[in-house]
Amino acid sequence: MAEDESKLKSPGAACITIPTMISGSVRWLRDPVFLLCLTAGLLAFVVQSGELGSADTAHRLQTTHWLWTSEPQVFPYEYPEFGLRGRGGQLYSWYGIGQSLLMLPADLVGTWISHWRIFSEYEDDPSIRSIVVSYGTSILVNVLTAAIAFHFLQQLRFNVKEAIAGVLALLFCTTRLHYTQNMMENNYIMLLTLTGFSFQYEWLRTGKWPALVIGSGALGLNLLTRLTTVLDLIAAGVFLLAVLWFEQVRGAMFWRRALDYAKIAFPVYLFFLVVDRVYQFYRFGSFTNTYVSLYAREMRLQDPTLPPNFPWSTPFYRGFLGALFKPEKSIFLFDPLLVLALLLLLLVWKRLTPEVRACSLTGILLLLGYIGFYARYAYWAGDFSWGDRYVSTAVELVALLAVPLLLRYREGLGRPVWYFAVMLIGVSLIIQIASLAFWMPLEIYQMETLGHPTFVVALRFKNIAAFALGKMDAWGLNTVAMTQDPWDYVHITTWNFLPFLLRRVGVASPWLVDVVFAIWGVGVAGLLLVISKLRSLLAVQAES
Repeated sequence: MAEDESKLKSPGAACITIPTMISGSVRWLRDPVFLLCLTAGLLAFVVQSGELGSADTAHRLQTTHWLWTSEPQVFPYEYPEFGLRGRGGQLYSWYGIGQSLLMLPADLVGTWISHWRIFSEYEDDPSIRSIVVSYGTSILVNVLTAAIAFHFLQQLRFNVKEAIAGVLALLFCTTRLHYTQNMMENNYIMLLTLTGFSFQYEWLRTGKWPALVIGSGALGLNLLTRLTTVLDLIAAGVFLLAVLWFEQVRGAMFWRRALDYAKIAFPVYLFFLVVDRVYQFYRFGSFTNTYVSLYAREMRLQDPTLPPNFPWSTPFYRGFLGALFKPEKSIFLFDPLLVLALLLLLLVWKRLTPEVRACSLTGILLLLGYIGFYARYAYWAGDFSWGDRYVSTAVELVALLAVPLLLRYREGLGRPVWYFAVMLIGVSLIIQIASLAFWMPLEIYQMETLGHPTFVVALRFKNIAAFALGKMDAWGLNTVAMTQDPWDYVHITTWNFLPFLLRRVGVASPWLVDVVFAIWGVGVAGLLLVISKLRSLLAVQAES
């Protein structure tokens, strides 16, 4: 024993372990899945502005703070623009608690860091707490989404190259990229929905009940974020039933599998529904109402001219067709990859495997369900958002299949379809990168002057050109910006990335701004390098 210990302590042993560690690191760098997750993390890092991206998320973060401090959910000065009177006359946030729970670890760390002596005199925007929360939460959600999306595509029997290409398209070529920078609840909902689909599908194939519990738990967590995600719960069940149906499972076997599913999934869903209802009762003294009914009541008190059915007062056809074709919110303009997915599904439907058919059909039904549900809502398009945020999960679920299908069936599609597909992918990428350039409300403020309808995507490119060429004044864009309050003016007149925002606000020390620029530049270079490495690795695998 003594001799063994002396060998462990000898210099030779140390020399042996160092190459072993290096070799292990090299193996990681040759793992396409690791490189994919690293790409997702670096992407989330470089696109952050340090801001939470919307007032909605800021309000949810305040609820996070309320969970562990003595601060209220809603400050008195925010009412009546935000907040509802609840039990005991107190003001409460009207949102679910799901995203607030997600941000809790980062809020604890961010609050602690903000009290360090080095930051004691820095109180301006973006705050240290929001920087830590936005970076920490967005990176975590992006990496986990990349991992589960890759796993799910492999479950659908796409190969490694097809699955990785599909995940990269999801990360870079859908509105998910915009919401990686602007941290609304969309990406978190997408993560939980994909997790639910993946684990529930694993149960269908293996019969392992823990997988069904995990998948149902993920979908149940969605209920705490947005109650309308009950549609995602229904869609997961439809997906499994559709798989069985397309595989010609009928009769007693079909119904037995459905019953086995219900016995495990429904109690899990019920648990999370009860948690949501208890939280609702704690705030507003009722287990059965939702914030929408309370909000409608308060709005009618403030404005008696509102229609009796507010906020379900939009004509159905206007909201439904608006989500599809309105230039300000059309899902086809903001997510062109959806067009490619629908085209490919139409062309190769008869050649699809049962699970891919089931997934695509479920995604389309979920998309139509969300559009139909919100069609009569007064704010059917999500109000202050890039595109229609209420339907983003369903859009991305369908779009996720586009590139994998293109690669799998490329040879049978013909050159015109291939060229059209490549063009759509390129257009999608350019649109999503453009969505990051400025703070999201810029075009919404401009529409107050320009009127409706406005082709928002084209207006974003005009704004980029105006800013890059120094034509903001000549093209009247500064005039629009200056009509907003000073805080908004600063944020919509600079590139929406942390180093540029810090420099524009002008409170942080110049040396700190330079350091942040350097770190950001390293992050961008690292992202490009990892993508290049991933591309080369996949090319080698394809040749072999």
